[in-house]
Amino acid sequence: MATKTLFLSWQDAEREGGQSGSRRWFPIGQLDADVGKSAYRFRYTKGAEEATKLADFPPLPEFPDFERNYESSELFPIFQNRIITPKRPDFAEYLRVLDLDENADPIEILSATGGRRVTDTFEVFPKLAKDTDGSFVCRFFLHGWRYVSEPAQMRLNSLNRGEKLYVALELTNPMTEMAVQIQTTDYQMIGWAPQYLVNDLTAAMAESPGKYEAHVVRVNPQPAPSRQRVLVEMRSFWEDHEPMSGLDFQPLVPD
Repeated sequence: MATKTLFLSWQDAEREGGQSGSRRWFPIGQLDADVGKSAYRFRYTKGAEEATKLADFPPLPEFPDFERNYESSELFPIFQNRIITPKRPDFAEYLRVLDLDENADPIEILSATGGRRVTDTFEVFPKLAKDTDGSFVCRFFLHGWRYVSEPAQMRLNSLNRGEKLYVALELTNPMTEMAVQIQTTDYQMIGWAPQYLVNDLTAAMAESPGKYEAHVVRVNPQPAPSRQRVLVEMRSFWEDHEPMSGLDFQPLVPD
């Protein structure tokens, strides 16, 4: 089984003393996992240094040294604790909500869920893979749908599996400045792509105008978590761009 790579990101949501942070997300760590060989490695990325400099990000208790290569035969607790146990009676439904089959491994599950918890400000996401012809496919749960207009939320309730969606660049988002909107074909803006994808999706939109497409994979009504309401898949193409290759994504301990 090939090694899979996930990134761990951290949001500057709150500072000491209860002060609000910048809300900016930083990619602070890289997890390389070969589930078949029970081999896991975690390294901090240069995004952790940036987060420390700009937002006082502290090293994680589980990984106290920025310059260390952490290896284990088991998935590290900070990741494992973000997956519900297969022993739970609702585990099959949990996988169905994520559009995963019963043989999905923990890395596939984390890639789908993002590992978000209400108790912290971390998120997990998979490294985007570019095929030999430059094409790529990515899946993500729609972000921010609870903050769109009431007509847009009503339209969201009528989405169907396989329904085509539009993707649009937003340059004046009040929180992040640049964002990627997800729209229906009747031009209802129903939410956003995750912020960690914005730079790479923007590059695809710039390099290959008109050569990107998106559609609804599934819609999960309540009692599914609100963060897992609408699963979207996007396909596009990069000619020259290398995804997730910026300085913030570079490991502090090289290969």
